[in-house]
Amino acid sequence: MPEKVRINSADVKYTEKHIESRYCYPTASVRSDGDTFTVTPSSTEFTFRTERKVPRLGVMLVGWGGNNGTTVTAAVLANKLGLTWKTKTGVKKANYYGSLLESSTVCLGSGPDGEVYAPFRDLLPMVHPNDIVFDGWDISSLDLGRAMERAQVLDWSLQEKLRPHMSQIKPRPSVYIPEFIAANQEQRADNLIRGSKAEQVDQIRRDIRDFRKKSGVDKVIVLWTANTERFCDVFPGVNDTAENLLNSIQTGREVSPSTMFAVASVLEGCAYINGSPQNTFVPGAVELALQRGVFISGDDFKSGQTKLKSVLVDFLISAGIKPTSIVSYNHLGNNDGLNLSAPQQFRSKEISKSNVVDDMVQSNPILYRPGEKPDHCVVIKYVPYVGDSKRAMDEYTSEIMMGGTNTIALHNTCEDSLLASPIILDLVILTELCQRITFCTQDDPVFQGFHSVLSLLSFLCKAPLVPQGAPVVNAFFRQRACIENVMRACLGLPPQNHMQLEHKMKRSFMHSDGNHILHPVLMNGKLEHINSYQSVKCIDINGHEKVRHTVA
Repeated sequence: MPEKVRINSADVKYTEKHIESRYCYPTASVRSDGDTFTVTPSSTEFTFRTERKVPRLGVMLVGWGGNNGTTVTAAVLANKLGLTWKTKTGVKKANYYGSLLESSTVCLGSGPDGEVYAPFRDLLPMVHPNDIVFDGWDISSLDLGRAMERAQVLDWSLQEKLRPHMSQIKPRPSVYIPEFIAANQEQRADNLIRGSKAEQVDQIRRDIRDFRKKSGVDKVIVLWTANTERFCDVFPGVNDTAENLLNSIQTGREVSPSTMFAVASVLEGCAYINGSPQNTFVPGAVELALQRGVFISGDDFKSGQTKLKSVLVDFLISAGIKPTSIVSYNHLGNNDGLNLSAPQQFRSKEISKSNVVDDMVQSNPILYRPGEKPDHCVVIKYVPYVGDSKRAMDEYTSEIMMGGTNTIALHNTCEDSLLASPIILDLVILTELCQRITFCTQDDPVFQGFHSVLSLLSFLCKAPLVPQGAPVVNAFFRQRACIENVMRACLGLPPQNHMQLEHKMKRSFMHSDGNHILHPVLMNGKLEHINSYQSVKCIDINGHEKVRHTVA
């Protein structure tokens, strides 16, 4: 199928296999001497190459029978089947609202009627959610129909339409190590992989190969959407190197289930995404991914309250306002809330939610002294009645001019799994797309892919995993711009600069409409674009009447 966005440029060429673009990447190095900064601009010419063939994608979810796993599977089925269902507010239709790729747009440039926007998904050839094939593991033996009912996320009338399909699906047995999740999860654990850690990892690898063979997919991506684990201690000789981590699995030393799944996935050449806040990617797991050239990414889905925080704190600090206290309170009643009621599991979540403002604070030394941060407190309470409809309450107190104070209080009802499910789709689709993008420079003409730690996905994660030495970016709009601008580079397009100089100049700014040059002219109180060969009676841009105005 031909691409919906096609570039007409000498810097872009389309071959049978690739879209290839030349792209000039501008950067600047800065040297400081006291309060004086010397900035040296530079640029690097890249060649990007994107494979045009979209593969058949398989996604294996760890925690498939949980709220997120059942909801994302049901949502894809509902969209694929084109389902509609009745609610007390009217008829609803399946959609992918909340997905960056499926439900947001990118400005391509100007057209005859103003700016032209295209869906994110149309920029480059990528997998459609409807075509994803799902499989996965869960410690609970419930089929997905009963698991969907237990989750209490979707409208009952929609569940009735989906149940014949969902009830046919049953998760594969999973790994259960009681000391890593709350004791209250034991009652669910009736679908387990038995044996030693080494035997469990071998079984996970066999499951991946079995799924690939039976489904006929071209690629498999594994994503953890199971319970939050406690943090795993990092010890020399245990999990600090790839070799030590693999030895620890063989000898039965402490390795978390999520890390075991990560190791099995990497050994099978499958990208692995961590959707929970625990430190799955201990140094040995990162080293193993680097050795094998496999993508890993995480941590923790950025869905409701934290996504809003990454917007609001960015806004305040960018506006020169100094947040001094950020207090976030949550109560939720789903199984995630039950698991997080245990102190060690809550601590993992608290860390991922608390660090989200750090890069924004560090970006403004006018407001914050070195090492200074706002008071930042996160509270999570389990309240069974609210179910999956989490309540999030936030208070942002900021210092403003001359010792003044500004306080913003928010109440946010976050339907947790309906926010997380489109994020799961974006994560796996973007990861697959990145597997088809390579690039080189004039100085290094050998094509290479992205770093194994796929920081491009930071927009979708609370605690972004980045390559060693790279800056961590949590600010919402910087993260989104990163994804958009990488895609634009693959098409040889510059980043959006939002300068709109064509509308800010007193004299004409030229645009090409194919054959003519268009100029902005104020005609009868309205700005119009006229071509080079017209003669008109008009008022110029300064308001002076011209009896006979010829645009040259």
